Amino acid sequence: MLPVTLLTGLDDGFRGAVAGNLLAAAGPRGVLVEYDVSALSTGSVVRVARTATGVIDREVITMDHPCVSCAMRGSLVQLLASIAAVEQYDVAIVNVPTAGDTHAIATEIEHDTDLTVDAVITTVDTATATADLTGEDLIRERGIPTAAEDGRAIAEVVVRQLESANAAVLTDDDESTRTLVQAINPQLLIRTTPAGLLGLRRKVPTVENGSIAAPSERTFVWQAARPFHPERLYDALEDLVAGTARGRGTLWIATQHRSRLSWDSFGTNISIGILGPWLADLPADRWAAVGQQHQARSALEWHPEYGDRASYLSLTGVALDARELQERLDGCVLRADEAVHPLTDPFAPYLEGSTAA
Repeated sequence: MLPVTLLTGLDDGFRGAVAGNLLAAAGPRGVLVEYDVSALSTGSVVRVARTATGVIDREVITMDHPCVSCAMRGSLVQLLASIAAVEQYDVAIVNVPTAGDTHAIATEIEHDTDLTVDAVITTVDTATATADLTGEDLIRERGIPTAAEDGRAIAEVVVRQLESANAAVLTDDDESTRTLVQAINPQLLIRTTPAGLLGLRRKVPTVENGSIAAPSERTFVWQAARPFHPERLYDALEDLVAGTARGRGTLWIATQHRSRLSWDSFGTNISIGILGPWLADLPADRWAAVGQQHQARSALEWHPEYGDRASYLSLTGVALDARELQERLDGCVLRADEAVHPLTDPFAPYLEGSTAA
């Protein structure tokens, strides 16, 4: 099987330099696949495969719908399979453009029996990492080639790259950036050069919907056995994500008693969706459809009246005030003397038709 290394990152220049270093490290039996997406808006992408000695394949990909991931997924596996078939190469390195969905690409590659994803490496510019991870800029506002309807925030793009990676190459050994990216993905191998990263063969971590991160210097973790007051929580959202890079968790909102909700935040951008019913509302033979982490937590913390209904939230960021976050979240919980039936639910319009699960 041909080992494939996927390379991601926000900065094209730095990612390209790391790609060149990896190709040099691979020697004459390495192949680098790159994409020129500068004309993506016109439906054209140029894919080039080269070795240390020159170009071995070049193709202009035309599309009706300008999508980076679509352009790659439509032809990348076929190209990699043809490279594997000649049995002249030991490794393929794929330089994934910023807007590409690395997780989806890796999954598709793994479906081919002649290919295997050795590692996913992301690149991080320490000069901009904190601002990118905690800001509100959208990907299309940065002039990054992507589909017109791509509404993702820069923070989401970078977080997803970090969470799907085995290793990160930083522009320099900045302690603040290192600590932050390690909090987002504790399993991440962090380097300032790509030396030794080929052939890493590390398992890509997965983040279960509704799960939380482990507490750390940069991660605040909170939980409550009572539901949220919907209006107080809604009013507090902006303050809760200030200075954060990543938020994850499960929510129990008083007016959404039947729905287990997910919290996903990237910088100041928040997504709250429906994960599905609570275990307490499901027959035992359907529990397997619910995430394993939620099942394990519920087994340990099952409430005699509410079952697995509870809220769990982790917030990772820079200089978070744990006491202030604790007080703010505690204040959003429905008090024992408050009734549910007269409450207005500002989340309801956003949850209709949710497919967060």
